[in-house]
Amino acid sequence: MEAKQMQAVYFIGAGGIGMSAVARYFLRRGLVVAGYDKTPSELTRRLEKEGMLIHYEENLAEIPHACKRKESCLVVYTPAIPEDHKELRYFRENGFEIHKRAQVLGTLTHEMKGLCVAGTHGKTTTSTMCAHIMHQSHLDCNAFLGGISKNYGTNYILSQSDYVVIEADEFDRSFHWLSPWMSVITSTDPDHLDIYGTKEAYLDSFSHYSELIQPGGALIVHRGLEMKERLRPGVRRYDYSRESGDFHAENIRIQDGGITFDFVSPIECVKDVELGQPIPINIDNGIAAMALAQLAGCTADELRYGMKTYGGVDRRFDFKIKTNKLVFLSDYAHHPKEIYQSAKSIRELYKDRRITAIFQPHLYTRTRDFYHEFADALSQLDEVILTEIYPARELPIEGVTSQLIYDNLKPGVKKQMVQKDDVLNLVKSRDFDVLVVLGAGDLDNQVPQITKILKARL
Repeated sequence: MEAKQMQAVYFIGAGGIGMSAVARYFLRRGLVVAGYDKTPSELTRRLEKEGMLIHYEENLAEIPHACKRKESCLVVYTPAIPEDHKELRYFRENGFEIHKRAQVLGTLTHEMKGLCVAGTHGKTTTSTMCAHIMHQSHLDCNAFLGGISKNYGTNYILSQSDYVVIEADEFDRSFHWLSPWMSVITSTDPDHLDIYGTKEAYLDSFSHYSELIQPGGALIVHRGLEMKERLRPGVRRYDYSRESGDFHAENIRIQDGGITFDFVSPIECVKDVELGQPIPINIDNGIAAMALAQLAGCTADELRYGMKTYGGVDRRFDFKIKTNKLVFLSDYAHHPKEIYQSAKSIRELYKDRRITAIFQPHLYTRTRDFYHEFADALSQLDEVILTEIYPARELPIEGVTSQLIYDNLKPGVKKQMVQKDDVLNLVKSRDFDVLVVLGAGDLDNQVPQITKILKARL
């Protein structure tokens, strides 16, 4: 739909983190922006304060009149919405122009220079780091992120820059709508097998994504990934990792709660890079973010300043309490490899302390496919408390419960099953040394209360 015709945009699944960034883009353009979401949240409340009209039941009468004119309203939906959703069906039956969120982002990558970050895990932190480096540099950028940047209090950055940083989501093959100028691929550990069916199909989706990078651009791939790139002529190819690659770290210093390293690059090496979020896994993420920003044209001083002032992302290794007596953090990790890296980083930071995780598994299919891997990753910790599975878009699968993970935790790991509604009572009755809440479900809604309970003891 041409911009001159568009007067309203309607979002089905308005409260999703990726959807809300696009909604904010249209709000800033002065359009009528409305939508549906299943449940109110802190994010939907913020959107309403910013001017978005949101309702929480499938009700055609709640759709604003401006969004019922098909000649001037664009409808955007998330793939997580079921096909029989009453409002989605209404718009389809009445001939509205309907796009997935990724299609809208794809249009922007045709209009601007897209710096995209794809991967099973690491993409939110890496893209948010890159966006911060770019935004405070002489280049500036727009950004559509999959998490709330603590530097900006939002998942969206608007500027007059020609650059746009985008988190490229592989769910439902959404990233195939993009046309990146340059891209990082952080990881390709199989996920979303309810969509892809097989590991091979999942890996092939990344191969196809690599074909979409524009000639003259670049692909930066983490070393050791199981994928075959299919690059167009004129696309440069680099690799990176913490230890080796075209871009890597040297002289890593982890001391006194801080992390500093030297950034090794084929363009220009940068000494004494200080991590604003001193977490070991952020060395990897930072190398990828700096590589993308450096290839775009950021200077050494801009890279160094951007990394030092990066404030992190909500729910990504998000410290709520950090004292000698008690540490409490929340982490969105919900794939076995993410949990492995999170647990490894916590163990690296707190070598001699007792670490307890409360984990809410996300999706029945993911639990069914990876319960052994979940158990192995969690077994790095001293104690694991499991809640019931968060279903998200799925219906239960017979025989698939958190018990599968529980039964496969390694000997020596203290373990417990608890209902989500009983978590607060459990926290009240226990003492902790280092506590982390893990998962992408709704257990994070209890983090403010857990923080309050724990702080009262300090």
